[in-house]
Amino acid sequence: MSIVLEKVLEDIYRGLEDPEFSEAISRSVSNAEGKHLRVKEMYPYVEELRLQVLEAKKKALENIDYYIDQLARSLERNHGVLHIAGDRDEAQKILGDLVGSGKLVVFSKSIVAEELGLREHLESLGNRVWETDLGQLLIQLEHGRPMHTTAPAVHLTIEQAARLVREKLGVELPSSPEPEDIVSAVRRFLREIYYRADVGVSGANAVAADTGSIVLVENEGNIRLVTGYPPIHIAVTGIEKIVPTLNDAISYALVQAAYAGLFPPTYLNVISGPSNTADIEHKRVYGAHGPRELHLVLIDNGRRRALLDPGLRDHLRCIRCGRCQWECPVWHHTANRWGGPTYGGPMGVLWTAITLGKEAGAELSMLCLGCARCDEVCPMEIPLSMLIRGLKRVYSSKI
Repeated sequence: MSIVLEKVLEDIYRGLEDPEFSEAISRSVSNAEGKHLRVKEMYPYVEELRLQVLEAKKKALENIDYYIDQLARSLERNHGVLHIAGDRDEAQKILGDLVGSGKLVVFSKSIVAEELGLREHLESLGNRVWETDLGQLLIQLEHGRPMHTTAPAVHLTIEQAARLVREKLGVELPSSPEPEDIVSAVRRFLREIYYRADVGVSGANAVAADTGSIVLVENEGNIRLVTGYPPIHIAVTGIEKIVPTLNDAISYALVQAAYAGLFPPTYLNVISGPSNTADIEHKRVYGAHGPRELHLVLIDNGRRRALLDPGLRDHLRCIRCGRCQWECPVWHHTANRWGGPTYGGPMGVLWTAITLGKEAGAELSMLCLGCARCDEVCPMEIPLSMLIRGLKRVYSSKI
């Protein structure tokens, strides 16, 4: 057994022996059960949107250079700036150069930022950095890592979340708090931080090549504050998030929300440039009430290499809805302790292979049961179990 796999198993065993961890995951799985099916039943057009997004993803991935060039031109027209990072080091340098040091930075939830260690890098440069998504903030406070793609703190019970908020943020909570009490306390704590922030960093659910628009879906309202109030907005996302049109990008975000079981989403944000106004003689002026600068950082970090690999290419269609995680019997017991250092579950094994190399994903693939439940629920029709079997063959050939 490799050292890496042995460490993963040790981490999994610690989770299995932790009654609070197991209880929190069990509650979350129970609450998530069947939600996407009820959404599809109530809103039948979600299936049409799914098929539209599937075709859009295939089209963009087959012509990625064309759509990156189109995106660059569109963003320039909108007075935004495109940056392209080949790997983790380049991404950190770009963010570091844009932000500098001594700044107050607010993050909205971004799994790509987590993949690249961007929050920690900016902190190392002397910036004060706060996550604003409630789940991601709890992860920051516990110095942990996300345990689900769309619900990063599913491994924490109400009692654990309350303890973190009391001890790390120094706020008052009732002795037996309800979720509403925790949310209210965090809201009060973050409100002033939003308004003093120098830079806002977000991810992107999708990016439209034809308009240069960044589409973000949310329920908390924190993304609107992160992207709308600080003078500089930086969006960070993978090249696989590009789709041909704005219509495709909006559909993409809606399908992700539907399969996450959170539909309709409370907020859908479309950002096509820095804030601006044309209220004086209909002349457009940039830098109105919102950000004066918009930067989009496109990340490769193994994605182009995966496009050339028949054993990984299909996984770039993943929209990160997390549906496969909710369905996976292994994930039900391990959460993201299995799947890789950032991503978890069936999708995580493959994203680890893309971003850290096939050998890394191959080791983790050996913990997959091969039940194929993930295949049945993936909205992008990714043959997850088949791709994981391919990684198992890679592992077997090395031993």
